[in-house]
Amino acid sequence: MQAEEPSFWGQLRRGMGESLREGWRVLRKRGPSQFQFWLIALAIGIAAGFAALLFRKGITALQGLVYGTEDVARLHSYAEHLPWYWILMLPIVGGLVVGLILHRFTPDGRVRSVADVIEGAALYEGRVERREGLASAAASLITLGTGGSSGREGPVVHLAGVIASWVSERIHADGVTGRDLLGCAVAAAVSASFNAPIAGALFALEVVLRHFAVHAFAPIAIASVAGTVINRLEFGGVTEFDLPEASVLEFYAELPAFLILGLICGVVAAALMRAIFLAEDVAGHVQARLGLPRWLRPVGAGALLGLMAIWFPHIIGVGYETTSAALTGKLLWHEAAVFAVLKVVAVAITIGGRMGGGVFSPSLMVGALTGLAFGHVATALLPDVSGAHTLYALAGMGAVAAAVLGAPISTTLIVFELTGDWQTGLAVMVAVSTSTALGSRLVRRSFFLAQLMRRGIRLAAGPQDYLLGMFRVSKVMRAPDDARAADRDQCWSLIEQGVYLDVAATLEQAMPLFERANVPFVPVVTLSGGDQPPELSGALFHVDALKAYNRALAAVSEEEHS
Repeated sequence: MQAEEPSFWGQLRRGMGESLREGWRVLRKRGPSQFQFWLIALAIGIAAGFAALLFRKGITALQGLVYGTEDVARLHSYAEHLPWYWILMLPIVGGLVVGLILHRFTPDGRVRSVADVIEGAALYEGRVERREGLASAAASLITLGTGGSSGREGPVVHLAGVIASWVSERIHADGVTGRDLLGCAVAAAVSASFNAPIAGALFALEVVLRHFAVHAFAPIAIASVAGTVINRLEFGGVTEFDLPEASVLEFYAELPAFLILGLICGVVAAALMRAIFLAEDVAGHVQARLGLPRWLRPVGAGALLGLMAIWFPHIIGVGYETTSAALTGKLLWHEAAVFAVLKVVAVAITIGGRMGGGVFSPSLMVGALTGLAFGHVATALLPDVSGAHTLYALAGMGAVAAAVLGAPISTTLIVFELTGDWQTGLAVMVAVSTSTALGSRLVRRSFFLAQLMRRGIRLAAGPQDYLLGMFRVSKVMRAPDDARAADRDQCWSLIEQGVYLDVAATLEQAMPLFERANVPFVPVVTLSGGDQPPELSGALFHVDALKAYNRALAAVSEEEHS
C-alpha cells in the first residue's frame, strides 16, 4: 500500500525541525569563533571611530589656532578679515611641514589614501603600510589645518586601515579575515566621520572590498555602528548639514531635469578627476625639470593656494560652510558657478602638489555648487513645474560625489544621512545613476581605481586582470631537482633563443611569453649582471601557471559569494 503524502503542515514542521537542528549544530561548532570575531570587529570599530574623531578634532583645533577663530564652521567668513599676508603664509608653512614629514617617513613622498586601502584589500591580504600611513595622516591633518583644499575622509580611511593591519598581524589573519577586518575599520571610520552608519558599512563593501559577501556584512555593520556611537557621544545625533527649507519635488515633471543634471555632474566629476591627474603630471614635470627636492613640492602648492585664498577664502579647508550655503540657497548663480570652478582648481593643486587629504568632501562641495547653479537656471526657465532650487543642490552633491568615488549606493545613502532629507530620494537617485554611468566612462570607473591604474595596478577590470601580477614565477616554477623538472638542455636552448624569465618576474609577464613562444615551459633564470652568464633556477610550465591562476580565481569567487 502506497504511503500517504504528508500534509502541508507536516512538511512545514519537518522542515522547521531540520532547520533548528542544523542551526544548533552550526551554533555549537562555529558560534564561539564567530562571536570572537565579532568582538574583534567591535574593538576595531571603536578604535577606528576614536581615530576618526581625534583626527577631526585635531583639524578643528589646528584651524582654530592658526586662524584665530573659535567657530571653524564659519572659517572662510572669518578668514576674509585676516591680513592678506597671513592667508598667504599659512598654507606655505603647512606645505613645508608636510613636505618634510613625507620626505622623512615615506619612500616616494606620496600621501597614502583610499586608493592604497583598496590596493591593500585586493593584493596584500587586507594590509596597508603602517609607517607611511601614520605619516600621511599627520601630513593631511596639517594640510587641512593650514588652508589645504581637500577632504578628511581619505586619510581617515587609511588611518583606520593601519589599525586593522596591526590587528591582522597580531592574530596572523589570513587574506579573507584580513580583508574583513579592513572593511570593519573603514566602515567605522566613515561612520564616525560623517555620522552615517548605513553609508559607512556600504562604503566599505562597495568601494574597499568591492563585493557584498554575506559573511562580511555582520562584522562590518557592528563596526560601523560602533563608529557612529563614538561620533554621537561627542556631537549628538545631529546631521552634518541643516536644511531648514523643505525640499519639494513637483510630482514627476522635474525628473527629466534631474536626468540632465546627472549628465552635467558626470562631466563635472570627470573634470575634477582629470584636473587632479593633470596637476600631478605638471607638478612632477616641473619638479623634474628644475631638479627640485621633493619636499619643496607641497610648498609650491601651498603658495598657489595662499594666493587663491587671498581673494577667495572659500577654498580653505574642507569647505562645509560653502556647501551648507549652497544647500540652503544662499548663493547666487554666478557665485555657485565661480566657486565650483575655483574649488576644482584648488583641490587639484592640493592633491597634485602632494599636500594630502581626500576627494570626497570636495566632491560634495563641487556637486552642491553645480546643482545649485543648475537649479537656478532650471527653476527660472520652468517656474510653474519646478520645486525649490536647493533640491538640485542636494541631488548635485550626491551625483558628483558618486561619480568621483564610483560608489552610487553608499553615496546616495551618505547624502541622505548627512542632510536628514529622505523625502527627495527619487531625485537624488536619478541624478546619481546618470552621473555615475557617464563618469565611469569618462574616467576609468572611479578616481581611486584611476589612481591605481596610473601606477600600473589594474584593479578596475576585476580579479581576472590583476591576479596574475600577484604570483611570482619563483613560487610556481619547478626547481631543477624536481622529479618533473624540465630538461636542462631544452632550457638552455630556449635561453639562447631569448625565451626565459627572470626569477623575480610574475605570471603577468609570463603568460604573454607563452603565447608568443608557443612552448610548454619557459626557463627561469637568475641574472647576475655584468658579463656573468645567467644561472638556471628552474622552469615555469604553462599548465602550472594556469592551475595557480584558476585556484586564485576560485578562491576570490568563493570569498565574494560566501
